[in-house]
Amino acid sequence: MKLPLLLTAALALAFACSASAQQPAPPPAKKSTVKGEITGGLPPDARQLKLGDTAPDFKLLGIDGRTHTLADYKSAKLLMVVFLSNHCPYSHAAETRLIPLAKQFKAQGLEVVAINPNSPDSVRLDELGYSKYNDSYDEMKLYARDAGFPFPYLYDGDHQVAAKAYGCLATPHVFLFDQQRKLRYVGRVDDSRFEDPATVTKHDLRNAVTEILAGQPVTTPQTIVMGCSTKWNHKRDDVAKADAKWKSEPVALETIDAAGVAALAKNTSNRLRLINVWATWCAPCVAEFPGLVALARRMSTREFELVTISMDDPKMLPQAKKFLESQHAVPSARLKGLLKAEGRTATNFLYTGASADALVAALDPAWPGPLPHTVLIAPGGKILWRHNGAVDAETLKDEVLKHMGAFYLPEQKR
Repeated sequence: MKLPLLLTAALALAFACSASAQQPAPPPAKKSTVKGEITGGLPPDARQLKLGDTAPDFKLLGIDGRTHTLADYKSAKLLMVVFLSNHCPYSHAAETRLIPLAKQFKAQGLEVVAINPNSPDSVRLDELGYSKYNDSYDEMKLYARDAGFPFPYLYDGDHQVAAKAYGCLATPHVFLFDQQRKLRYVGRVDDSRFEDPATVTKHDLRNAVTEILAGQPVTTPQTIVMGCSTKWNHKRDDVAKADAKWKSEPVALETIDAAGVAALAKNTSNRLRLINVWATWCAPCVAEFPGLVALARRMSTREFELVTISMDDPKMLPQAKKFLESQHAVPSARLKGLLKAEGRTATNFLYTGASADALVAALDPAWPGPLPHTVLIAPGGKILWRHNGAVDAETLKDEVLKHMGAFYLPEQKR
């Protein structure tokens, strides 16, 4: 009778190991006993790593195609585990100091391992306004290439075992371990959320690295963590709710004449204004429209506005509105508030003038005439970019981000 029991136990153990998806289990969750301690909304099966704790193991796929573990870095005198993401402007800014720091101290024994903790399915479209990329594994490769990462970049978005084991509150979040892999510094890279290094007044991470290498205690071993909250798997429901809310908003379509178009082209707002001229009978217009709406949603937290102008016959206004409704072409709640303050109520218009010449003169004299036609207009009325014909959604997104940038900007530089 003993053999069947042993066999049953062995099979159960094998099944349990395979179900772990080859991921090391996170340490058991710890409840904070420190009054007022920030937990950052960690899942119940996560822990908040404390100073002096040993670095948790990980087993994660890197963008180099191989699986990385903590043991791969056992020879490092100092090990930095830093949680970064493709989409976060805080992370983008911190990386402009983190990358030079990693290069500078590598010869002195510092190894840096970056981990993306985010579930790409839990990132709302309006959270991607500062990046060309989502947080998927494939897009990590592109982002790291563009940013020039000199260190491994590992994906934890599916199971988030490492994020839970370390207690990743946001991106960026730094964990610095000594040669015995004891946590000596935890927190931010520095105190600035901007790209410009001149805005940094506290070089917390750099100081900690320097002090540990010199055999000194870390003066400031823990700092606050500022950045984009970790996109846990359970936040997928929030994405679905945001999508449903957007689709439930009513669509407005108003008529406009050449004088109205000229006023829009002057762009007296503080926003970049993307104006697209289209028609329901124009196949390329219809084909490119979903990309325009997606871009408007993506940039809805930034100083950006999509304006559409239909060239349909005014008698076809109901048909044009029906198409806009099918595309959910609505301004965000934030933009609606700005429009109301400016005395406007719509971003979708139908041109009523008989003369196309008047429309061309009002919007863009360089427009050759065919539809669709798209212009990107800066505050003050300068056309930054124009395109005649259907525009690829990725090309358009890149063009807008080129002018708006991937970082938070100090007010004086806006």
